[in-house]
Amino acid sequence: MQHKTTFSLLVLFLILSTVGYSQTTFEFLPDGISFLPLRANKQEAKIGVLYYPDNANLKVDIGNNMDLLGFQFDKEKKLTFGIEFMAYANVIGYEQLRLQIDAIDGFFGGNAIYQINYDKNQLAFRFRFIHNSAHLVDGNWWIHKYPRNWTKPGGPIPYTRDFAELMVANSFNLKNYHTRVYSGFAYSFRVRPSELKRPGFSSGFEIHNSELISSLFEKPTILFIANHFTLEGVPKYSGTNHLQGGIKFGELNSKGIIFYLSYFSGNNLFSEYYSEKLKKFGIGFTVDFP
Repeated sequence: MQHKTTFSLLVLFLILSTVGYSQTTFEFLPDGISFLPLRANKQEAKIGVLYYPDNANLKVDIGNNMDLLGFQFDKEKKLTFGIEFMAYANVIGYEQLRLQIDAIDGFFGGNAIYQINYDKNQLAFRFRFIHNSAHLVDGNWWIHKYPRNWTKPGGPIPYTRDFAELMVANSFNLKNYHTRVYSGFAYSFRVRPSELKRPGFSSGFEIHNSELISSLFEKPTILFIANHFTLEGVPKYSGTNHLQGGIKFGELNSKGIIFYLSYFSGNNLFSEYYSEKLKKFGIGFTVDFP
């Protein structure tokens, strides 16, 4: 009940801070999404594939988020409520187009986003409550030689995080560079295994430029770099960093196709292996669908 109380108090604060404006408008199922997913954060809804050349494995992302309710208080202030569903899987084999899934992390929950526009900047507060669970899948079992058994030593573990997260992001234009910097704090109200630490911290940045390369079929071509850092206790506190650089075909805030290079260093991406450390270079693509 504590996390529900926290969420209710936050929403109440956001609403009360703006009810004084007479020009409030309500919109059911507003177009697009008010807060674009953080590009280098693994815990964001996206659709795409990341290929790891060192072992030919794939990280496959499937997910979506959607704004359900919108409140426009004036030209500068907006509040939205939305839902998020996503998962990413570790593919260790794909012969004859049959995917062998080793492990998967799933997420679902909701968000409240409050945005303020000022002096050509946009300040956004995103509150999320997310359920995260992790599982070994049949690929981990069937890749083991006879007699069949879990390939992962010890087999699957019951992994769960129910966490609330507050992220603060500032977006602005500096000459031809659109920049977003952000920082956030998360607290897990429920964890399994119990050795996992509850508080966590994250920060990062994204820089985009649409002027360095000419457009393609009258659509902008955007170069970008993004970095996301996370500090988590698993159980000892350590940092995880994910750096991306690539190109997007399409408007920054609209649908598009992205090709990128990735370098990941820190705690394993897949929570069934949370105690392992790794460094991975990858080549990937995603599809933006705001």
